[in-house]
Amino acid sequence: MTIAYVGLGANLGDRRATIEEALARLDAEPDISVTATSSLRETAPVGYTDQPPFLNGAARLETTLGARELLDRLLAVERALGRERTGPRFGPRTIDLDLLLYGGETIDEPGLTVPHPRLHERRFALEPLVELDPALALPDGRSLAAILGTLPPDL
Repeated sequence: MTIAYVGLGANLGDRRATIEEALARLDAEPDISVTATSSLRETAPVGYTDQPPFLNGAARLETTLGARELLDRLLAVERALGRERTGPRFGPRTIDLDLLLYGGETIDEPGLTVPHPRLHERRFALEPLVELDPALALPDGRSLAAILGTLPPDL
């Protein structure tokens, strides 16, 4: 069993309901168990700013799936909930499920980078992870709480 952490985000439609449905669908998968979720927080968009605010959080999963298979399930849930990958990069979306951490692994393959390549830059991703586990660290040993402490409040 591997512990993985997934970032949750939405800024179109009923954001909370969509995130809750995504979590229910993941938990219904035979090889995935959602074991904890952070509180959800409203955040300003990053990158492409001409869009509604996001609702963001994170979930702790236990899974027997490999990282690639887990990513495929995340993408399938996104599609089932109306996610379309058109429009501007970092643009509006009904749901966003990002594989942030997968066990203690570092993975760099086409279409799959773990830890998430921008995790260390994003307060909206780090805060919910630290809420779930204040001792959580990157595979290289750096504390997520310590990284969070170095970020300006507006990221």
